[in-house]
Amino acid sequence: MLRDDLTHAMKEAMKSKDRTRLSTIRLILAAVKEKDIENRSLDSADLDDDAIITDILSKMVKQRGDSIKAYEEAGRCELAEQEREEIAIIQTFLPRQLSDDELKNACEGVVSEIGAEGLKDIGRCMGALKAKYAGQMDFAKASVTVKELLA
Repeated sequence: MLRDDLTHAMKEAMKSKDRTRLSTIRLILAAVKEKDIENRSLDSADLDDDAIITDILSKMVKQRGDSIKAYEEAGRCELAEQEREEIAIIQTFLPRQLSDDELKNACEGVVSEIGAEGLKDIGRCMGALKAKYAGQMDFAKASVTVKELLA
């Protein structure tokens, strides 16, 4: 379970006195707790804990990627490097990312599986991809690929 892995990793970071790793994992756990509070009103049986955490981690990586661009444009390379370190730590908890070829094959598979015929089916294709490949691909790239396949 991903939640247990995060807790264990935090304890290991404390023991090894790895401040960067520890602070990043604490940020992840804080985001997870925030999401738990948000989801209290929902039926917990319907929620997949690992999928929720994977989604949180993916968003954190995307946020840091955006921050890197902003820091580099502002000439703050030391802050951009710190964000890169955090991305590397966060990615250790994410499933392996699909390569471009694997992404294209996954998109082709979903398009044929669903029987998508035109641009009106993009939403259904993306929904299926998100269900099957949560945290494993860049869905912006996948969307472009699906649009190319359906155009």
